[in-house]
Amino acid sequence: MTIPFPDAAELRTATDVSIEAYPRFAVVRRHRDLDPVADVAGAARAAIDDLSLGDLSSGASIAITAGSRGIRDMPTVLSAAVDELLDRGFEPFVVPAMGSHGGATERGQRKTLASLGITEGTVGCEIRSSMAVDVVGQDSMEQDIYVSRDALDADAIVLANRVKPHTDFSGAIESGLCKMAVVGLGKHHGAESLHNAGLAGDFSDVIADRAKVIIEETPIAGGVALIEDVHERATIVEGIPAAQLLAREPELLERAYEELPMLPVDDLDLLIVDEIGKEISGTGMDTNVLGRYRFHGAAEPETPTITRIYARSLTEASHGNALGIGLADFVHRDLVEEMDVTDTYVNIVTSGEPERSKLPFVVPDDRTALTIIPSTIGLKDLSELRIARIKNTLDLDDLVVSEPVARELQVRENVSVGPLEPLELRQGALSPAPYSE
Repeated sequence: MTIPFPDAAELRTATDVSIEAYPRFAVVRRHRDLDPVADVAGAARAAIDDLSLGDLSSGASIAITAGSRGIRDMPTVLSAAVDELLDRGFEPFVVPAMGSHGGATERGQRKTLASLGITEGTVGCEIRSSMAVDVVGQDSMEQDIYVSRDALDADAIVLANRVKPHTDFSGAIESGLCKMAVVGLGKHHGAESLHNAGLAGDFSDVIADRAKVIIEETPIAGGVALIEDVHERATIVEGIPAAQLLAREPELLERAYEELPMLPVDDLDLLIVDEIGKEISGTGMDTNVLGRYRFHGAAEPETPTITRIYARSLTEASHGNALGIGLADFVHRDLVEEMDVTDTYVNIVTSGEPERSKLPFVVPDDRTALTIIPSTIGLKDLSELRIARIKNTLDLDDLVVSEPVARELQVRENVSVGPLEPLELRQGALSPAPYSE
């Protein structure tokens, strides 16, 4: 079915808003004192020392997990871990651990890894991407727990993932090594089962419950955990033996909350997001940044308060998976045309929240969006519109803001505000690269 979306002329006649009435805009840059890991490869090699590998003999096979998120230093961590394991005489291989992502297919998951720079050539070992799983036990609700058959065939399993706040829920265990074991290694069956159980209970508790069983019943030797700063550089690369995973991960999560990138302002009439994508966030856009969960059973965050969100495109690495499109109020037609409905719906069925797949108001171009959005906000004086534009919900230190927001940020010690300029559009489009002074 082809939806006959209205063209620009038809939509613009519905309102008398003039772009010329908009406030001026300025480029804003937030400055931070960061301390990333200087030698990520060396830290990854050292992390292998802390895992429970002492009882393995030479030639033992070791499965290492690789997820679907765009973690900047993960290719380096994986290749260094593989090198270290090879040097010790082991036979490592990578297992895609991403639940149902990549369309829940072997080919799709390989393709997802390749888009993130993770291939057999870059990591230096084989990738085994079968979707086959086996039941390894049951959780406290007597639900089956699934784990990748490829991983189970190995003599040991090493989890590798970033520890960070989740976009659906909060608790002692959120997104990290335990979730990688339960959801990632569970492939499609495990991801769907976990999300169904989480909808009926508490996600954090369900993950911890199932992770405990997986640690006891599978050859998990431990994990390599990363924490990223706001510029996506690793600030911690740490090896955790299997017996300490459930105790150590909550401590790392507390640190990760300190590093969580957030907007420098809590109150906006409009947030313009240039791109959404699965490598940016599991929900396409980080719900913590948006102040919107739209997830069954989860209370909405108190801050930030953003009246309207306009999303403009879908990243290439998403391969058409537009999960999270429903978090926006308006989307550019280009984003809809890039959407693979099948991949998106498969991911939604697995994750359990259809709200996030709903199609928002579709606009043909930026000028049309900016012409009609004010009519949905209720602000009479357009010069007072509080607007911010960001590349995505990971890159939040360089942004463009309207004059009312710029005035507020000028007094911040760690923020520089560029000159105010009138809003400029060319052939109906916003500037493609505005984030520089």
